[in-house]
Formats: sequence, C-alpha cells, structure tokens
Amino acid sequence: MPFSVNLGHQHYVFGDLKTLLAKATPARSGDVLAGIAASSSEERVAAQYALADLPLRHFLNDLVIPYEDDEVTRLIIDSHDSQAFAPVSQLSVGEFRDYLLSDATTTESLRQLAPGLTPEMVAAVSKLMRVQDLILVAKKCEVVTRFRNTLGLANHFSTRLQPNHPTDDAAGIAASIVDGLLYASGDAVIGINPASDNTQTVSRLLYLLEDVITRFDIPTQSCVLTHVTTTLELINQGAPVDLVFQSITGTEAANNSFGVNLSILAEAHAAAQSLQRGTVGNNVMYFETGQGSALSANAHHGVDQQTLETRAYAVARAFSPLLVNTVVGFIGPEYLYNGKQIIRAGLEDHFCGKLLGLPMGCDICYTNHAEADQDDMDMLLTQFVAAGGNFIMGIPGADDIMLNYQTTSFHDALYIRRLLNLPPAPEFFQWLQSSNIMDSQGALFSGELPARFAQALSLKGQA
Repeated sequence: MPFSVNLGHQHYVFGDLKTLLAKATPARSGDVLAGIAASSSEERVAAQYALADLPLRHFLNDLVIPYEDDEVTRLIIDSHDSQAFAPVSQLSVGEFRDYLLSDATTTESLRQLAPGLTPEMVAAVSKLMRVQDLILVAKKCEVVTRFRNTLGLANHFSTRLQPNHPTDDAAGIAASIVDGLLYASGDAVIGINPASDNTQTVSRLLYLLEDVITRFDIPTQSCVLTHVTTTLELINQGAPVDLVFQSITGTEAANNSFGVNLSILAEAHAAAQSLQRGTVGNNVMYFETGQGSALSANAHHGVDQQTLETRAYAVARAFSPLLVNTVVGFIGPEYLYNGKQIIRAGLEDHFCGKLLGLPMGCDICYTNHAEADQDDMDMLLTQFVAAGGNFIMGIPGADDIMLNYQTTSFHDALYIRRLLNLPPAPEFFQWLQSSNIMDSQGALFSGELPARFAQALSLKGQA
C-alpha cells in the first residue's frame, strides 16, 4: 500500500510501510549504507508528515516482514494484547505522540499499555520525536526487575561491572572486580565477556565469579557473556549460572546468523529459572542488542535499522529479562557514524524499550574509528540517566582492553550518581554501607584497600 503526501509544491509517494518508516528516520549511516534512507531532509520531513497521520491499528495488518516468513513477526502479532491496546487504538501515530507527552499519561498507564504496543508502533512514534521528547516520555516509564537485588526502581541507578581481560586471566579479572566494587559498581551484574568461548574457560570464570559473590556475600548476580548454547551446556553440567546471556536482533534470519532462535531461548530461560538461584526474584535473562546488527548480517529485509532494533525488544520481552542492554556505538561508524547519531540512537533505544516494558540499559560507547569522543559519551550518559535509564557499564578507565572499544568508567558512574543523587539498588546500597565502601549519603569512603577485599586478588588459578 503506497503512502503519499504533498509538501509545498512537491508530491511524495512512499511505496510501502517499511519504505515510509525508513524515509522518516532521522539520518544515520546504516540506512544510507542499506540504500533506504531519505534522499534529502525534505523527503524525510514529508515521510514524517505521512507517518504522523497513519492510524496505530494499521501496524497490526500491514507488516514490515511477512508473518509467514519470520518468527519474530509471528511473535509480535500472536502476543499482541488487544485489551491493553484499547486506550490508544483510535489514535494516529502523531496523536499517540501527543498522548505520550500529556501530563495525564502516567507511569501506571504506560505500564498497562505496554503489552498492547507493537515494536513498529513504538519505532514509528520515536521517529516523530525530538531528543527532549524521548527523554521526557522514557522518564515516565519504570520497569523493575529482580534476581538478588531490585533493579529499575525510581530514583535509583545501577551499573554492570565489566572486568574483561584479553587472556581471561583470573588475577586480572579479580583486580578489576575489586576495583569496581570499591567504586560502588556492580549492582546490575558482574558480567565478563570471555576472550575464549570454550566451555572450560567459561566454567572457570563462572566459578571465579561465584567465589567472589559468595565470599563477600554481595547481593548481585553474575554472568559470563557466552553463547546461549554454551550456557545451556554448563547448566547441564551443574555450573553456577545466574543469568543467561544472548545477543539478539529483530529478524529470524539475523538471529539465525547468531545461532539462536526463539525455541533455544525458551529452553535456556526454563533451564535457568529451574535453578532458582535468585533470592528476591527470578528474572534470569540478559540480552544485548544494537542498531545495525541485522544489516551487518544481510538479514534486514529492507527495513531500517532502528525499527529492527525495536523488533529485537519483542524477542526480549517474551522472556521477562533482568537486563536489556543496547550496545549503541559498538558496531561502528558504518551504522552510526558520529557522536550525534550515537546519542540519538541511544535515546531512541531506551525510549522504545521502556515503552515496550523492558529494563533498558545502555553501553554508552564508540569504536576508535568513529567520529566520536568522550565528550559525546558524557552527553549521552547525562541524557540517558536523566531519562531514567536502568544501568550503564562500569569499566576501568572506560577502555575495554579485551573488546578494544571506549565506554563508561567507574568514575563516570560516580559522576552521574553525584549529579542526580541516585543510589544503587537498595540491597546493594545497604551492602556497600555495611562494607564501609559508601556512606548513607552516597559518598565513597577513602583510605586503604580493606583487608576483606585484598584476599580477592589471590584468586588466580582457582576454579
């Protein structure tokens, strides 16, 4: 079905829904690479006018990827909650934007609405929004999840402690963990990206994390970010698995390129839940996403990268995850060229994920060949947390020496906590106080390394 609009003296026609969505998207290099971006600012504005007039219910019948061709599409349509959708079912995309920005639309009403929204509806309305709109609406959305602590509460903010090491050296990883804990990082998860993905290495890292967490009675959860099938194998071997990790995307074909599908994710979700390792809840999945992943796998079906990113959130939503992390600048400038595009994408991802009911974090990052720097990351960090983001990464010096990219440091997390007066998860905050790391006002104690943590540096070689 074509869509048309007159803008000034120019008549614009967009051949189908995915073309309309792509042309309406704020400029980014990935859509240019795919050959689907608007050819001019005028064409982009025309597409946004046409999109604003499109009824939300149109997205339930006109699908960007056919139902019979894609299991993600089938998941989106089959899980749609028509009763939850009812309050906005008569609105156009433009009217939906006004609804979201209205003071009458509350946190509770958005929570109830989430199951009635499809990713394409949410992606569409984000394309009509300024940065301040994305921040203001996302701030209303609160998504709380639990495992060994409570994440996502209003007026709190969490971090993933990311102690990566280029050779998976236990002493190096342990040193980074202690460093992060002493800077009050790690309540979202202590999560390692392993340099090697073999089961022996991953198992050794899982036992190392288990030792640290149990030795110091830390109310947090661990994760080794290996492939879901490796984690399943280790669960069957009795390894101490807290969270199951997997990178996901918004099309069946792209997920297949990752070696994963909905059935495998369901199997892993059930296996992890059966372990009952959580103490205050049992949200056991950790997903990571990123705009451009489907295009990089040549599995984008001509759909723009931001809409596909939002479709990935439908996959995540099906498994009630503890954490969802958009690794916003990691794929590179081929998809998000510079700091401006990275900032916009990070705020879009957070807005769309939160509106769909997900506990969104952001790896505020860039690769070394992108037109970006730490000033850009400071801007996204401040805007993201002001928008109510659930968590960010914490890495020594903001430089990941294994993955070779730039992200946020333990000090960056302290900056945003001090600026906005945001303590960690309540259970973790209490532990920090009892461990003489942080006082009740959120200030760090200074002094020598506490003796109880010095012993963690002797973990090299332990299994």
